[in-house]
Amino acid sequence: MLGLCAAAPLGHAARAQASGPGVHGARAAGLSNASVALAGEVWAVGNNAAGLGELSQPTGGAYAENRYFSAALNVAALVVALPLGGTERAAESAGPRARRGVVGLEAQRFGGALYNETRLAAGYGYRLGLVAVGARLEVLQLSLEGLGSRRVLLASLGGQVEMLPKKLTFGAYLYNLNQARLADYLDERVPTVLKAGLAYRPAKSVLLCVETEKEVERAANFKAGLEYQLVPVLAARLGFASLSEQTTAGLGLRFGRYAFDYAAAWQTALGLSQQLSLSLRFEKSER
Repeated sequence: MLGLCAAAPLGHAARAQASGPGVHGARAAGLSNASVALAGEVWAVGNNAAGLGELSQPTGGAYAENRYFSAALNVAALVVALPLGGTERAAESAGPRARRGVVGLEAQRFGGALYNETRLAAGYGYRLGLVAVGARLEVLQLSLEGLGSRRVLLASLGGQVEMLPKKLTFGAYLYNLNQARLADYLDERVPTVLKAGLAYRPAKSVLLCVETEKEVERAANFKAGLEYQLVPVLAARLGFASLSEQTTAGLGLRFGRYAFDYAAAWQTALGLSQQLSLSLRFEKSER
């Protein structure tokens, strides 16, 4: 009942937060969240934990989002990824990997005083050659003023395969595979969501991402994104999502150990959303 009541005052935008894995990082936001096949960045802890396995250095990040200029729809998150056991080269065609995989931690809050969601999550990704696997455990708390709060535990699994090394990657992610129950009333549950997609790099400066996201009780959402590396430190992004009819654009800056990303999303009926994220590698690149 708590989840149903929460949806009423906040409408579709609030349901978009509670009805799936959500958006993690402004790079993914600029690609309309076609992120299931992305790897090697700290935001993989939420987008697809298998992508953590490509990280070889400790990395932290912060993310902020505002939807439709409403303070009740703000999102804030902190993440960290920690490689275990030193690094080694996974295969001749692959980059370095952590010998014992990568652990990722995330804390996220959505909403305001009336209704809010808090997520505390731990993920693990391991890469072996051209294949990576990952898992995530998440505690989700929903709170509604006057009605109290409810906590549930979610489990998710993901995988990625480099079908063409450094060219084409397939990714899949099953969110909330345990079908966590929010309330006995109407058997209300956190939706289970399956995502599958491809990341294709036809040239060193171009990345194309396509993804289909399917929730049991909703139509499939087709997402597509394009990233173009204008210069070594600057990338531009575009994206579109069919179910929400949302168009996105973004920019990414890379300066040494720092990465800064900005995205804007436009939905015809609801207006503008904006996302910012910053990540930092805690060690210098190996030479």
